[in-house]
Amino acid sequence: MRPLDEKETTMVFETLFKFTGPNLKHLLERPSAEGPDAEPGRYCLRLHKNRVFYASESLVRRATAVSRVRLAGVVGTPIGKFTHGGAFHLTVHALDLLAAHARRRVWVKPDTERSFLFGNSVPKSALARITENTKSGDGVVVMSMADVPLGLGLGFRVEEG
Repeated sequence: MRPLDEKETTMVFETLFKFTGPNLKHLLERPSAEGPDAEPGRYCLRLHKNRVFYASESLVRRATAVSRVRLAGVVGTPIGKFTHGGAFHLTVHALDLLAAHARRRVWVKPDTERSFLFGNSVPKSALARITENTKSGDGVVVMSMADVPLGLGLGFRVEEG
């Protein structure tokens, strides 16, 4: 695992900014309760085989002391990956992280949740609530009425239904 270079960092931050907006600083600056350190650490982004991971700095420091052969898995939460073309895509693993810091949310009615989870689009009649000032092209987190995050939407547009 290595830190992201400048180009990779800007691509990841641009994608995360679409969903979090100014709350992006809270994503990385929030205190980490992991580890034996008395002083809480922060979170960082690491790259491993074209996948970006979100992990606490203390956990990353301790994992570097273990050889790659003996390391059982990768450290942190996978939040996205770089494609072969060089674009960055968020994965569903980042959903809980983005739901906590999302700037815009869309709530769907209970009878539409299953249809959305199977990959269908959400008609306008199935929307229960929308965060104010949501425009086309904004990143939104799709939520159930019980405030359970269901998915991510980029380029969200309201369809007539």
